[in-house]
Amino acid sequence: MTPAERFGSAPVARLATVGADGAPHLVPIVFALVGETIHSAVDAKPKRHRGLQRLANIAAEPRVSVLVDHYADDWTALWWVRADGIAVVRESSAAGLEALTAKYAQYRETPPPGPFVEISVRRWTAWGVS
Repeated sequence: MTPAERFGSAPVARLATVGADGAPHLVPIVFALVGETIHSAVDAKPKRHRGLQRLANIAAEPRVSVLVDHYADDWTALWWVRADGIAVVRESSAAGLEALTAKYAQYRETPPPGPFVEISVRRWTAWGVS
């Protein structure tokens, strides 16, 4: 399995952005990988407000990292894959909505209203014990 295939099969990832003050900002996301593009969206789950820090960070600094990892008590099964890329925030994304609803049953019932984040992967980095 290639790093991209392993990455794409994961149900959740962590998105790392950088704030205007240079501080790192890390949040869990659900996502769909289509080719070399990672799609994510602001969904209907409860949030304090719609002006999310990750969106402001991307507007100021579009370079991001997304990490998927697998932990097991059997340490020979450990692995992680990181995608480094350039993010763009879009108010709507037909490709993102299609990919996300195909991957997550929850989104078929309640489609995410957006905005959508599209990340063009520039580099894959992976590690695994086996």
